[in-house]
Amino acid sequence: MKTWQKITVSLAVTLLVAAGMAFAIHQWTKGIITVQTGPVVRQDLTSIVTASGEIRPKNYTNVLGEGIGKITDITVKEGDRVRKGDVLLHLENIQPGADVQAQAATVDAAEAGMKAAAASYDSAVATLAQRQADLDKAKLDWQRSQELYKNQLIARQEYDASKAVYDGAVAAFNAVQAQVAQTRAAREQTRSTLDQARAQLTHTRDVLRKTTYTAPIDGIVSYIDVRVGENVVPGIQNAQGSFLMTISDMSVVTAEVKVDETDITNLRTGQSAEITIDAVPGKTFTGRVTEVGELAILRTSGQAAMTETTANTQEARDFKVVVTLDNPPPSLRPGLSTTAKIQTAHKANVLTVPIQALAVRSQRALQEAQQNDSGNVTLAASNSEATVGSAKADIQGVFVVRNNRVVFVPVQTGITGVTDIEVTSGLQEGDQIVTGSYKALRTLRPGGKINVDNSPPKRDESSPS
Repeated sequence: MKTWQKITVSLAVTLLVAAGMAFAIHQWTKGIITVQTGPVVRQDLTSIVTASGEIRPKNYTNVLGEGIGKITDITVKEGDRVRKGDVLLHLENIQPGADVQAQAATVDAAEAGMKAAAASYDSAVATLAQRQADLDKAKLDWQRSQELYKNQLIARQEYDASKAVYDGAVAAFNAVQAQVAQTRAAREQTRSTLDQARAQLTHTRDVLRKTTYTAPIDGIVSYIDVRVGENVVPGIQNAQGSFLMTISDMSVVTAEVKVDETDITNLRTGQSAEITIDAVPGKTFTGRVTEVGELAILRTSGQAAMTETTANTQEARDFKVVVTLDNPPPSLRPGLSTTAKIQTAHKANVLTVPIQALAVRSQRALQEAQQNDSGNVTLAASNSEATVGSAKADIQGVFVVRNNRVVFVPVQTGITGVTDIEVTSGLQEGDQIVTGSYKALRTLRPGGKINVDNSPPKRDESSPS
């Protein structure tokens, strides 16, 4: 055989051997999935709900328009500290001031009339007393004259004169009595007029008062929405008056956050929280939940979910939660963006696995895997609710590594931390479980072969540092 023929045969044999080895290796490694693993460990676990919102004072008030007029002066500016009763701004008050002066004069006149009416009444009462005395004397004289006339001790003329005096006294008494009633009515009428004038004066003074706005509470002027020269109108019916400014009492500061509806059932008043504020980087403040909203709020519109127009909408919903800060810094202002991490539960020394290690498989898939590779699949206990019912029921579990294969073990879980979740049954401390990758966990089949690679991911040299 020639040399070139020998070389050709040798190359052909080498290629055949290499192909055979490659085929054998392919067959050996067929179906093997590279995964990352980790142990089941015991640790302290804290369940946290994270929500964002804004800083708000516990007490604040919006100053609204009460009277009609043009703003002539604003005595404060945003950021000023004010005390209750301090003047905030003035409205034009020429006409209200004139009305008060005119009505005050009316009240003075009514008071003078009241004094005159009271004097007339007192005079009539005094006259009535005098007429009563005259009547009593005339009556005694008349009675004496009757006795004397009966005994024929006086003449008929004297008897008639005594009777005339008595009748005149009765008439005078009745006339003065009527005059007393008249002056009493006049006095009451004058008193009513005075009360009406005083009420009108109170009204005009209130109108004048509403041209000077004062702080209703102690706090900071956090927002001013008007300028000098603008007109202010009061609220009417269902329309509120002109919005002027906001006074915020920053002695008690809260973080008002929106919590997703899936987390709201875990929140209670009194739970501790950590608050971070974008405007104060690098610092964390403590606080406690002081209010948990009872009504869902639509995430996009901010309307209550129970209203007639939003009852059938399916969009995401939040609940308002208020966290009161323990020691807020004095530099805080309403409206600052904030994030609250609320601690809803805490357990010490519990079994935990990474959250991403949890997988879900259907009952049917597990049964098929058990039939194909008996003994490599662990199913839930026979009395477990997961094995009862439809074959399509989903079972939550993790993949445990045993002899380079994975066994699906159903688990029961407890509280959830930031990266880990509590396992209450199904695993033991030290069990090696599959923790990644996400693609591997999604495609991994019970009983499948694996290749463990826990080396750190290689850095992409092409990416910028």
